[in-house]
Formats: sequence, C-alpha cells, structure tokens
Amino acid sequence: MTITEIEMNNNYRIGVDLGGTKIEAIVLNQAGEEISRRRVSTPKGDYQQILLTIADLVEEVEEGLNEVATIGIGTPGAISPATGLLKNSNTVCMNGKPVKKDLVSLLGRDIRIANDANCFALSEAVDGAAAGAEVVFGVIVGTGTGGGVVVNQKLLIGKQAIAGEWGHNPLPWPEESELPGPECYCGKKGCIETFLSGPAISRDHQAHGGDKASAEQIVELAALGFERAEHTLQRYEERMAKSLASVINVLDPDVIVLGGGMSNIERLYTNVPKLLPKYVFSDVVSTLIVPPKFGDSSGVRGAAWLW
Repeated sequence: MTITEIEMNNNYRIGVDLGGTKIEAIVLNQAGEEISRRRVSTPKGDYQQILLTIADLVEEVEEGLNEVATIGIGTPGAISPATGLLKNSNTVCMNGKPVKKDLVSLLGRDIRIANDANCFALSEAVDGAAAGAEVVFGVIVGTGTGGGVVVNQKLLIGKQAIAGEWGHNPLPWPEESELPGPECYCGKKGCIETFLSGPAISRDHQAHGGDKASAEQIVELAALGFERAEHTLQRYEERMAKSLASVINVLDPDVIVLGGGMSNIERLYTNVPKLLPKYVFSDVVSTLIVPPKFGDSSGVRGAAWLW
C-alpha cells in the first residue's frame, strides 16, 4: 500500500511512545477513541533491539484492524534537520543514529517522529485540556524540563527542531542568591531545568536546610504546616511564574498545559497565575494554566495524532 493510500484510508492511527524504561503503543480511531494499547520494557542500551521491539509492538496492535494504519512515534530527543540523526536523547544509545530511516526500512512504510514533549503538547491541543485553543504551550516538568508548541492543532517544530525547549534558557530575573545557578547537563549553569525539575526542587529544599525529600514529600510537609517546605514551594512557584512569563512574553499562548510529575502539584494552578502579572509585559494576563486531560497517556496519544 502506498503512502497516499495509507493517508486516504486513515481510519486508525498508531502511536508509539519510546521511553527510557518502557515502550508503549496505542491505536486510536478517527474520533480519538482508544482501540487497543500494549506496553513492554525498553531494551537497555541496544539500539537494534529497541527498533525490533517497536516493530513487534506495531505489528501486535495492528493485528485485527484489517488495514494498514499510520504510525507516529514519540522519542526522547529530536531528529536533527541537518543530519537526519537523533540528538539530545537520554536513551543515549539512540543518539547519532538514523532512527527514522531505520524504522521506515523495518516497518516498510513512512512514519512520523516527534520529540516526546511535542507529542504531549499535540495530544492536549487536539482533544485534551487545551482542545479548541489556537496557540498551546505544552510543558513537561519531571525529571527534566521540556516543552512543545502547537498552533491550530499543528506542531511548531522550528528550524533546528528545538521549538519549545524553554528548559535550556536561563532562569529569568534571577535573585542574587540564584546566580550563577546549578550546573546543567547541557554544559551551562542556571538553566530553567535546574530550578524547575523534580530533582531540582529536592536539591533546593536541602540547600535551604530541609531534609532529603521528594517533591511529593515536600508538598505533603507544606500541607502539614512545615514552614521550610512551604518556603521551598513558594520559591518554586515564583521561579515557575518567571519562567512561564518569559514564554508568554514571546509566544502569548492561549493555554499552557503542565505535564510530568510536577504537574500533580495542585497548588501550582492557583498560585502561579497570581504571580504572572509581575513578569508578563501586559496589563492583563488571560493565559490559562491547566493540568493535562490525559496525563501520562498524552505522549503516546500525541504520537498517534502526528498524522
């Protein structure tokens, strides 16, 4: 079946989410309803085996459809427009490899690939928490800090395929005590990621006299009235407001959707919007900040929506 015929017969979409610990595949129909889902462990450090696992998953979820579905794949990192090779992946065995070319050869049809944060943003913009919004910024705040931009339900990739990578800009309007900032794996200091990721809030809590604690534990301690934990969260909220304000000043999105583990902190959706007017270059700030509709499933759903 040709690519054109596949697109014409686009009754089903397969999405694959390649993660560091698991690979998940999903089938959606035209209405976005889930038909089936499978999940397996990611082979460790074996590029070829990862590709074969993806191919096996696609074959498994496609069985019984009686037609060839489109395939979208969400990956950590991005395909370099200059070389066609994957870059910036935390699954390091994938870096520098022609992932799309190899998967097209293995699957026998064209595929579409996007960064996992882009897939998250697309899912929430198409039929998730930001459905119907014109400009959407999808944010991942978990072990790292990434993002994606969707305009009229189409991904904005960018010339370097890094649109939405707000986490590797410096923290805006830093306090003197925040300079030069923690070291980031990218080689710089003071990146937004070093202040807003899950490991970052734990590190900040300890740096200000708190015991070693996860983000979830810090939230629990604050709710119980522990002042040190409350101050940690207040610093975090201020830094998130500054960081999102810098995005709003450039992109001016209708909706910002938070994803990743830190998006489960409910107070962010109340406190961060209150802080935005201090930093956004406008008399009013009407950009909504909302939790995801599909949570951890947004990545794999967004991969399916790449077609």
